[in-house]
Amino acid sequence: MVVGQMGSAEQQPPPLDPFAGIPDARYHLAAADLLKPLLEPETGVLQRWRKQTTNAPVVPVENAYITGRLDLRGADLDCLFRFENCRFEFAPDVREAKLLGLVFRQCWLPGLKARNLRSRNDVRLIRSVVQPSDSADGETAVQRASGRDRGMPDAAINLTDAVVDGSLVLTRTRIDHPQGRAIQADRLVITGALLAYRMEADGEVRLPGMRVGGNVNFSGATLDNPSRFALDCNGVHIGGSLLCETDTFGDAGRRQVFTARGVLHMPSARVDGDVVLRGADLHSAKRGRVDMDGDPYVDPWPSLVADRVRIDGNVELSDGLSATGTLRMLNARIGGTLRLARARVKVPRGEAEPFYDRAVHLDGSEINGDIEATGLRVPSGQIRMNDVTVGGNVLLSRTHLLHTGRDVVSARRIKVAGNLDLSQAKVEGTLRLQGAETGGSIDLDGAEITGAAVRLRSSFSADLRTARAGRDITLTSSHGRPFHAEAGVTMDGAVAARRVDLTGAMLNSLPEHRVALDASDVRADEFLLVPGEPPQGRVVLRHAQCQMLDDNAVLWSATGGLDIEDFRYDVFRHPIGMQDDRAVEERVELLRRAMDGYQPGPFDQLATMLRSSGNEEHADTVLFRKQQYRYEALARGRRVLKPGVHLWSWLQRWMVGYGYRPIRALGWLIGLLVVGSLWFGLGTDDCTTTGGPGYYMIHGPRCAIDQQDSGLQWNPILYTADLLVPIVDFGNKSRWYMHGADKWVSDGFIAAGWILATTVAAGAGRMIRRDT
Repeated sequence: MVVGQMGSAEQQPPPLDPFAGIPDARYHLAAADLLKPLLEPETGVLQRWRKQTTNAPVVPVENAYITGRLDLRGADLDCLFRFENCRFEFAPDVREAKLLGLVFRQCWLPGLKARNLRSRNDVRLIRSVVQPSDSADGETAVQRASGRDRGMPDAAINLTDAVVDGSLVLTRTRIDHPQGRAIQADRLVITGALLAYRMEADGEVRLPGMRVGGNVNFSGATLDNPSRFALDCNGVHIGGSLLCETDTFGDAGRRQVFTARGVLHMPSARVDGDVVLRGADLHSAKRGRVDMDGDPYVDPWPSLVADRVRIDGNVELSDGLSATGTLRMLNARIGGTLRLARARVKVPRGEAEPFYDRAVHLDGSEINGDIEATGLRVPSGQIRMNDVTVGGNVLLSRTHLLHTGRDVVSARRIKVAGNLDLSQAKVEGTLRLQGAETGGSIDLDGAEITGAAVRLRSSFSADLRTARAGRDITLTSSHGRPFHAEAGVTMDGAVAARRVDLTGAMLNSLPEHRVALDASDVRADEFLLVPGEPPQGRVVLRHAQCQMLDDNAVLWSATGGLDIEDFRYDVFRHPIGMQDDRAVEERVELLRRAMDGYQPGPFDQLATMLRSSGNEEHADTVLFRKQQYRYEALARGRRVLKPGVHLWSWLQRWMVGYGYRPIRALGWLIGLLVVGSLWFGLGTDDCTTTGGPGYYMIHGPRCAIDQQDSGLQWNPILYTADLLVPIVDFGNKSRWYMHGADKWVSDGFIAAGWILATTVAAGAGRMIRRDT
């Protein structure tokens, strides 16, 4: 039964099953008898312990039921105690002891009291069961200094302030203490590793302030402490990695995932390696109604709390991880990559503001690598990444994020050194990237965004206001799947160093606001505004600027029209040819139909662009149409003067083309000159036969008014020209006598001359001022 220093038993009974209850007397071994060879014979008190100098420092005990109290408190022994297939009546007490080591293999213990233990080798509990009984001595560990509950039963395993100069091994051990703490190891120091493969703990595993030189490995472990902390690692420092993943020991069918029912609490932790929870199953129970007057940044149902952690390596919350409760890492510092790829995270949906329904909460964190969340699924809850700084890329492609009627992604003021990729994502809720900054592109190609949050002033599926991209902002098709925004897109004030691309996009809007695309004040080298279907709502491009513009008739067919006041562009991607008059007319008609009422700015911008390209004739055509539409707008606003406005517009249009068709004035002048010359040249005056008034003088076919002006010769061409030119008198129109029809015709030519002169003057003024 006991070998080594204890000697061999005369007859060994069959192997003991320590988990089958209290065995018969054959297996009983009094703790006092076990310790007797280690005592000094002189006294019987605590001081009788002495340091051992034996050549065999191992004390092995096998197949025994240890009765009485194994009291090693305060002992200083160069012995390693190794118990195998043993059961204990009372919890071993090694408080303040200094031992060479302590091993329990396949044992049943009612607890382990090891506060301030100093072990110069490993402390191991392997394949054992620790189950405090009702007959425990009743010691308590203080939980708080005030209030009704001043303490709680001592932990099943208490290693508070212990020092282990080796590793702490808890492999396949089951600790059953649901009414208290399964392990309490505040400020535990381990120079090696903490190995707890497939450990089962019913109760809190409490390790605040722990210092470990190597890894902390809970792979395949099950920690069960619902509604409270399943694992408390507040302020721990781990020299290696924290591993809480699937235990791959054995064949694939026997692999065991890490499971936590309760909160993984590790704020202010420091991990020199990685934090790995690949394939883990985390569940945090809902804790009842949330106080609406509380802190709006509180997450009442977290499955992981890692605020202010410092992790030098990667954080793996990926590859099948399932979490019911918030993954919370506020103000964290991660030296590598944060991976959420193929994870599933869900939180209870709040019913009143503030909703407290964040699935992933990363506000204020710094990640030197990527945030890699390809294939992430969030059936309920928000991903919140406000003020996060990422040294690599944010990869959210092919994600499935559902949070209908609320912000499903909130990444205000996020700073990304690389790309922000949400391509082919299926999103229900509002995608809010206000103030985001990326060194690369913002990629929403193929994303489908529905179920937007409805707000009082404006509601959009994607909010990219004041976003800044070092390359592109793309909302295009991907793998045959178009970008679709059920409530439209706002990118007011956004800046892209290269281009804004909406090729093939499908943009709708909500009935409350009717804006499919708000691109006010956007700046980019290129605008590719080529949607696949007419936007269902208004398109706003007010004050936007680009170097090159590409659009199509689909854009201009937006059901709510276009607001393009002060929209500036330098060139079309597909320029209008010098001879392509039809293209200019079509473009002007698109402008007219799209705008709600007369706006001169878009026509001026089109004309400026054409003129800068050397296309003066088409620029004049645009400005000609602008004046025509201007007078039409003036006429609509003046009921009484409407006929006069129309007449004046008609005269300017047909006589001089509002000043942009000066050749028409010459045509009118020549035409009137020809008609007048024929009229007066072919006609006769009866004054030459009847004599007319006595003071007239007959001069060929006409009568002169002044009888003394005998040197004047009649010339119908010069006479007509004198009638048509106002102000200037060539000496003809006032010297010849006209009456009857000739009188009316000459007066008509004078009136036509004045009209022609004023329209020419008005048109000439516009030609001088090309920007009107």
